[in-house]
Amino acid sequence: MFLLLKWSIEDFVYGATDGAVTTFAIVAGVVGASLSPSVVLILGFANLFADGFAMAIGNYLSTKSRIESIQRERKREEWEIENNPAQKIQEIKDIYSEKGFKEELLENIAKVIISKRKIWVDTMMEEKIGPIHNNNENPIYKAVTTFFAFYLVGLIPLVPFIFVYFIYFELSDSIYTIDNVFSYSIIFTAISFFSIGLVKGKVVNKSPIRSGLNTLMMGGIAAVVAFVVGSLLGAYVK
Repeated sequence: MFLLLKWSIEDFVYGATDGAVTTFAIVAGVVGASLSPSVVLILGFANLFADGFAMAIGNYLSTKSRIESIQRERKREEWEIENNPAQKIQEIKDIYSEKGFKEELLENIAKVIISKRKIWVDTMMEEKIGPIHNNNENPIYKAVTTFFAFYLVGLIPLVPFIFVYFIYFELSDSIYTIDNVFSYSIIFTAISFFSIGLVKGKVVNKSPIRSGLNTLMMGGIAAVVAFVVGSLLGAYVK
């Protein structure tokens, strides 16, 4: 259960970070190019669905491939243990001999491990490819978590534009200018960046504040680059 929760948080952070960064970069680029707020909404929502779906599919395929690779390796180990037990017993002894175990203690460890087939296979797997916790991984669950995190958090930079556009229909008819709306978008997105960083810091057991500031800085750099590029294109491309 803990591992399932941990994976869901990691997938949420993964999707949320990319959703906030890419959507806000689009907003910054469009504003920098002095385009219509309707363009912000069109490109923003297109990104939310297209890029969010692409990320979800990528997470699904990578998770599925990793699980299948682990399963193939497990079947290979089981076959080797079944058909060549003497060699696999020697491998166990070699592994623990390198860890410093010798003579009678080494023999006892080997006997305990090979006494149960599952423990034997698990030991060989972990020694060869590292810790394995794929039993509770669900590629579809991870993909859905990634998509919804991308969509929900990626929607935040668009909220001020949605509010103004649908309340006033046209930005020119409202008391807000596009710069005012963009300022609110910056504030909302900065808060989301920092919040994502806080969660990420707890997931990876690092300082939440430092992680929050780091995520905020990375997102800010992406936004500045997009704004500058949008400004240059808006000035020279007509």
